[in-house]
Amino acid sequence: MKFTKMHGCGNDYVYVNCFKEKVNNPSEMSRIVSDRHFGIGSDGLILIKPSDKADFTMDMYNADGSKSQMCGNGIRCVAKYVYDYGLTDKQQIRIETGAGIKCLDLNVKDKKVAEVTVDMGTPITEPERIPVLCDREEVIAMPVTVGGRVYELTCVSMGNPHAVVFVEDTKAIGIEKIGPLFEHHHMFPERTNTEFIHVIDRNTIAMRVWERGSGETLACGTGACASVYACIRNGYTEDSVTVRLLGGELKIQYDREKNTIFMTGPAVTVFDGEININ
Repeated sequence: MKFTKMHGCGNDYVYVNCFKEKVNNPSEMSRIVSDRHFGIGSDGLILIKPSDKADFTMDMYNADGSKSQMCGNGIRCVAKYVYDYGLTDKQQIRIETGAGIKCLDLNVKDKKVAEVTVDMGTPITEPERIPVLCDREEVIAMPVTVGGRVYELTCVSMGNPHAVVFVEDTKAIGIEKIGPLFEHHHMFPERTNTEFIHVIDRNTIAMRVWERGSGETLACGTGACASVYACIRNGYTEDSVTVRLLGGELKIQYDREKNTIFMTGPAVTVFDGEININ
């Protein structure tokens, strides 16, 4: 199986062009290729497929083999792949995902995609749509006990569930211990991604993320969008925010008039390769 290793702000995936390749068991394949010791090493597997609704389809699997609806860093890399490898010559494309069709603008330099802006859609706060088990109309700064400590949660879906927690120091949170407790908390019937946020100023935040099915990753695009919206709803930031992640920076813009979020960030090709799937 031929593949391409790519990353967005260090959030790395193995990409397979399913116009040419066939993956019979993508869940198992994701577990194999994601292994950083015995496989290629990644946060998961993303398949690039045809679509009868958009220009392309993005089919995504986490490192543990579970299916995911959407990945902000991943979809930017899909856009780079289809342009750089000649599957399209358009600089505005539409990609079908498990969270709907996303519109992307490609910033091309020297005939290669350097940066991509994605219309990430409308943030969702209704508990039943996230989903989160709660009798409130929204989960905004709601006290919840996790691991014997009370945290204030703001829950947002950007096509996948996010629990945003504000902390004084992202370096001191012990994410390896607390992350799984959030992910598997009984409030989240489909598990959750958890973002730990430190507000630096009105236009800048620092973020660490524990992703369901993958553990801590260097970046999460949907998580950055959910976090900025949570900051806005809690009155911490303006509508334009730079998110500092372990793997780089993303620029997030909330459009109040359209009630939608735009994400801009890099997409990088690491290498092409071939793996014996047997």
